[in-house]
Amino acid sequence: MYLKELSLINGTSGDESRVRNFIKQQIQSKVDEIWEDRLGNLIAFKKGTRANRKILFAAHMDEVGFMVTNVDEDGTLCFAPVGSVETQVVIGKQVRINDSIPGVIGFKPIHLQEKDQLLRPPKFEELRIYIGAKNKDEALKMVKVGDYVNFVTEYKEDGRRASGKAFDDRVGCSVLMDVIDIQKRYENDVYFAFVVQEEVGLRGSAVVVEQVKPDVAIVIEGTIAGDDPGLEKDRWSTHLGEGPAVTFMHSGYVVNQRVFQAILSVAEKHGIPYQFRRRTQGSTDAGRLARTGPGTAAGVISVPTRYIHSPVCMIDFEDYANTVRLIEKILEEGEVFAK
Repeated sequence: MYLKELSLINGTSGDESRVRNFIKQQIQSKVDEIWEDRLGNLIAFKKGTRANRKILFAAHMDEVGFMVTNVDEDGTLCFAPVGSVETQVVIGKQVRINDSIPGVIGFKPIHLQEKDQLLRPPKFEELRIYIGAKNKDEALKMVKVGDYVNFVTEYKEDGRRASGKAFDDRVGCSVLMDVIDIQKRYENDVYFAFVVQEEVGLRGSAVVVEQVKPDVAIVIEGTIAGDDPGLEKDRWSTHLGEGPAVTFMHSGYVVNQRVFQAILSVAEKHGIPYQFRRRTQGSTDAGRLARTGPGTAAGVISVPTRYIHSPVCMIDFEDYANTVRLIEKILEEGEVFAK
């Protein structure tokens, strides 16, 4: 499993090069061909024994983060989110600018807030990053507008669980790297795509599908877990420890029924536990793959991830292992996607 190493690398949308370089270094000797495209996607290829079809597995390398948008006269930094991040989860959190400058996200002290501020989440325009600069000139010696900002989070393992940042979607990248490590040769041609800029509009996957032109695609994601404290069970999306989550529909895309049923049949045949992703908000690269070019029949398999898009995410190791196993069996049962 490569999750620890991947989690600790910073790679906000548009700045995925360090993640890409790590993945390439680990897998390039285990595949038949590997290349980077102009947008920054990394695509690896393994030749099939019969090469009847092309199967694409995709996971995105980018994580949510921030960018510096202005430097105030007092030396604090204005910033904006890159991807979907809620202000409620960032106040008081440690961050690092450009992998080097430490900072803390701050908000007006509660005893100085106006009444309306106490009753609503803050806006990003009201937050600042403090880097210890005395004034604007001192700050500009360390940072500039357009610099990337990332959470500072220690990766931890505790029994059945792992916690860290950027599990959406470094967990998917790690899963695909583990599948590559199995080093089996399958019936179909298999492409593994590690894509960029998913968090800002599913950008990278559109470029991949034009190059590969797959017959079928499966996106591997870290998806929202709903078993949070105080949340009613009927509002849970997924539950840690109950297996990979299979998506039947999400925002902008109803999953291809042939692919959806094939995933379920493989899981049931091999006794792999799974669950459905029951909340339909949010989107994945499957939607982009399905509507780009001639369109690709695409499915989604996810590792349930608690506290997604926050400084600290959490997964269950059994869910992760069963996701790897499910993908391996899907590749072994390649004929099921021809029906």
